[in-house]
Amino acid sequence: MRWVVFDYGEVISEPSGELPALAALLGVPVEDFSAGYWAARHDYDAGQPDLEYWRAVGAAVGVPVDEALARRLTELDVRGWLRPVPAVVELVAELASAGVPLALLSNAPVSMARTAERQPWTAHFRHLVFSGDLGVAKPDPRIFAALAERIGARPADCVFFDDRQVNVDAAVTAGLRGVRWRGAAHAREVLGV
Repeated sequence: MRWVVFDYGEVISEPSGELPALAALLGVPVEDFSAGYWAARHDYDAGQPDLEYWRAVGAAVGVPVDEALARRLTELDVRGWLRPVPAVVELVAELASAGVPLALLSNAPVSMARTAERQPWTAHFRHLVFSGDLGVAKPDPRIFAALAERIGARPADCVFFDDRQVNVDAAVTAGLRGVRWRGAAHAREVLGV
């Protein structure tokens, strides 16, 4: 049976709209904040604790971050990624209703993972795989091996949608059918639904 595997951020969810508010919490320009936010993100997605991540972001913009501020930043950051795209949620629900086995493979810190897995749309997925829990993030090939082991499928039996070409390329190298995300209508064409 062919598995369909979705990324989360900018596939199921809209891009975060909270970067300006996060930058304001630190009192720095959005451009400076955004550079630090993304530069440190890989380690965070690979399991780095919230406080360490926000201290790295703070160091990049010259602002010290204590535990209380890190908690506020984490709450706001997580909230920013909780805006699912209705057309994608509808597609996921249809696939699940048709018996298509679904998995999620997301680069997400542990705090985001714990919140995301409580969202209503996750009920459609047989497996939720988060990089923060594994200690390894896309495009590292070990995450695709961990996915295949978790779902009990051969990589060749998985169609994987991701918005980043580097992750799609890594999935293909790992043996999955990687597809660059171009929206729910395109995914329907790819899947023939």
